[in-house]
Amino acid sequence: MKHGLTNEELQEQVGETLPDRAVLSLVNANIAAPINAALALNVLSDSSVAYANADQYAPVVQGI
Repeated sequence: MKHGLTNEELQEQVGETLPDRAVLSLVNANIAAPINAALALNVLSDSSVAYANADQYAPVVQGI
């Protein structure tokens, strides 16, 4: 069972330098869309209360 590369195989490998990270990133899209949805319906009932509450806490921290 063969493990690794021989010196000849290693010499045949070709690589190139990558461009800077800023050049690689053509699109930088950060999206945060917290959505609150609360619904209360009070139909055909006398003297009653319909209450809906949706608390939200969605901190968005980002940096470059």
